[in-house]
Amino acid sequence: MSKLTEGMEQWKKEIEQWLHRGIEFLQQIPPPQLYAACAVLLLTTTLLLLFQLFKRTKSNTIVLTGLSGSGKTVLFYQLRDGSSHQGTVTSMEPNEDTFVLHSESTKKGKVKPVHLADVPGHSRLRPKLEEFLPQAAGIVFVVDALDFLSNCRAVSEYLYDILTKSTVVKKKIPVLICCNKTDKVTAHTKEFIRKQLEKEIDKLRTSRSAISEADVTNDFTLGVPGEAFAFSQCYNKVTVAEVSGLAGEISPVEQFIREHVKP
Repeated sequence: MSKLTEGMEQWKKEIEQWLHRGIEFLQQIPPPQLYAACAVLLLTTTLLLLFQLFKRTKSNTIVLTGLSGSGKTVLFYQLRDGSSHQGTVTSMEPNEDTFVLHSESTKKGKVKPVHLADVPGHSRLRPKLEEFLPQAAGIVFVVDALDFLSNCRAVSEYLYDILTKSTVVKKKIPVLICCNKTDKVTAHTKEFIRKQLEKEIDKLRTSRSAISEADVTNDFTLGVPGEAFAFSQCYNKVTVAEVSGLAGEISPVEQFIREHVKP
């Protein structure tokens, strides 16, 4: 015990000596330089903490949405299992799961799982979308390229609502307009769908601007005043791609996911 006590006393003396030397050194530094050094140290520490926090909380959630029957659920299962899910899943709750993309399941090395949320497209269930938007890293908006013209107005209204939501605008959440079922001969091309959507949204922003501000408190306006609307004018990045869920041709969706959910 005496040796232990002697050792502790020795450590205590050495620590006191180091502290004394440190105080003497600091006293020799002019106050302005000392304050500047402390400020730099504080700023560096704060930035490092913020960087680590941002790195930890970066979202891996991708929201899959669109009108009912557009093929969202088929895309969900293709991304997760590499197989088409025949039929339509009608549910009052979103279909969601966290998984490694099927196309990356055999990859070596670190692959970040994706949290994919398939939000019901029925108009009564769309408020469910609000639950996922705050943590969304991207939105895949699925459009039925076969029955597009008959649903053009409804598709445009839903897309308009998404693009003007405060969460989407403020966070600049990227949107992929996914033209599904384009393997069919009678399917419309992505260029045609893009142009028609821009025309319809241009009409919508004119009619919606007549609504009182009390009704659109959380909304943002789209486009440039006096110019025809184009997706390139949106606050967030909007892209258009062609896929076929049933045929397994979904690489544009996988690329979109990996662009915004880094491996």
